[in-house]
Amino acid sequence: MLPQAVPEHIRSRLSDYAKLLRIDRPIGTLLLLWPTYWALWLAGDGSPSISNIIIFTLGVFFMRAAGCAINDFADRDWDKHVKRTKDRPLTTGRVEAWEAVALFAGLCIISFLMVVFFTNTFTLYLSFGGAILAFIYPFSKRFTHLPQLFLGAAFSWAIPMAWAAEAGELSQVTWLLFTANVLWTVAYDTLYAMVDRDDDVKVGIKSTAILFGDADRAIIGVLQAMVVLILVIVGTRYELGSFYYLGLVAMACLFIYQQYLAKDRERDGCFKAFLNNNWAGFAVFTGLVIDLIVA
Repeated sequence: MLPQAVPEHIRSRLSDYAKLLRIDRPIGTLLLLWPTYWALWLAGDGSPSISNIIIFTLGVFFMRAAGCAINDFADRDWDKHVKRTKDRPLTTGRVEAWEAVALFAGLCIISFLMVVFFTNTFTLYLSFGGAILAFIYPFSKRFTHLPQLFLGAAFSWAIPMAWAAEAGELSQVTWLLFTANVLWTVAYDTLYAMVDRDDDVKVGIKSTAILFGDADRAIIGVLQAMVVLILVIVGTRYELGSFYYLGLVAMACLFIYQQYLAKDRERDGCFKAFLNNNWAGFAVFTGLVIDLIVA
């Protein structure tokens, strides 16, 4: 009954804001969340603090939403030429450019305040790097064919932040996880970029999907293999057991399935392959948690 009590124009505006922030499409939040949880559980030796779990879960949600807002602001004149994005609220004028910038700033401030009040000074310093990366990524596709690398860094920055918040310091394993997640992000976002490749070529947007050309699937496969290999190294460094490695086997099998889905490089197949990465991240997290519990 409550939604009906809200005036139609307000409901319409809130719906547009939700679409701008991708609240209706949680895949980006989940892809950010799993590696953040990997870091929290490893840094906390299987028992991260409840407060850090809550803080970083909310932080991932807010910063992903902020990233979507600034991304659509950067692409507002380009999205109208791309089939998948031509109906976005900012492109169609249902949301103004200044509103997207205000939402980006507001969500960054909320995330920053959570870090200030509920974590440590080290994590606070690291948070500035995350905000800078979130702002830079949407504009990187203007001057480089490697915007996915910038996205990988932005999507991975929660790993050192979560580790610092839980352990008060960083380790070699922190950067191994960071590197694995950067490579994983480049792989799955290349699959995502393959969905829009034809449109991007027409309007001049750069991406790894365009850069890799016919070698796209092969390079994605190499990146995926490197991700699994680095996570194996993490497992040996932490002396993790069979459940963790079963999670890695599941991830590897899902990577092979993604190659099958994208074999014809069709839009639907590439998009399904991109979405499937949620289960790859979940498989590693599940194996890690079970392993730490039974250890």
